[in-house]
Amino acid sequence: MAANRGLKLVASRVRTPGKGDYGRYGLTDAAGAKLIGFGRSGLTATAEEIEAYLHKGAAADWKTSLRAAGAKAPPRRRKRAPPRPEPEPEPEPPPLAVRAARPADAGAIAALLAKTRFEATEADIAGRLPGLRKEPPLVATRGAVIGFVTWHVTPVLHRPTPVGRITMLEVAEDERRHGVGRALVEAALERLRAKGCGLVEVTSNAELSGAHAFYRKLGFERTSYRFAKEL
Repeated sequence: MAANRGLKLVASRVRTPGKGDYGRYGLTDAAGAKLIGFGRSGLTATAEEIEAYLHKGAAADWKTSLRAAGAKAPPRRRKRAPPRPEPEPEPEPPPLAVRAARPADAGAIAALLAKTRFEATEADIAGRLPGLRKEPPLVATRGAVIGFVTWHVTPVLHRPTPVGRITMLEVAEDERRHGVGRALVEAALERLRAKGCGLVEVTSNAELSGAHAFYRKLGFERTSYRFAKEL
């Protein structure tokens, strides 16, 4: 340890226990200047005292002794930056649900209709819902109403079972292509099947090519032209 610091350890030359400075040490610098363990009658420091002195040397003295010994001071350890907190996961959206429309849904249904060529106020929708109790419109919700479908059962003479019709389907624009339309149609088909319908028809505006592709994907086929006349 003394040599590594550029110092010199001096040991007693007495070899007889109990005599003089037997077992004692001293420490000098490289030039021979006395640092510790020298008395009038000889050496005075124990090996433990020399070791303690070497251990508690000041930082400046430590660097000086290292340079004298031709060594480099150990590099300072850089403090590691605290780890960045992991971002909190985004909350999952509420699950999709389909249910019968309620009077409180009138405003949301009117807002969806406003995006189409049909117009109806909240009051209009609220006034029409009671007349559709037997065939209630169905709404899709994800916390709020994001789509609706209307359906109807038509008894006919030329078929043994009633014909079911999906009369309108509308989904909020930012919720499309997320399974909402499919869920609404499947819920309507379940109601129509329960009413005994053997065939289900759907009407779709001739200009809505995207809607046509959607219905074909669900298994509907084009069977005829639809004609209409205002009364």
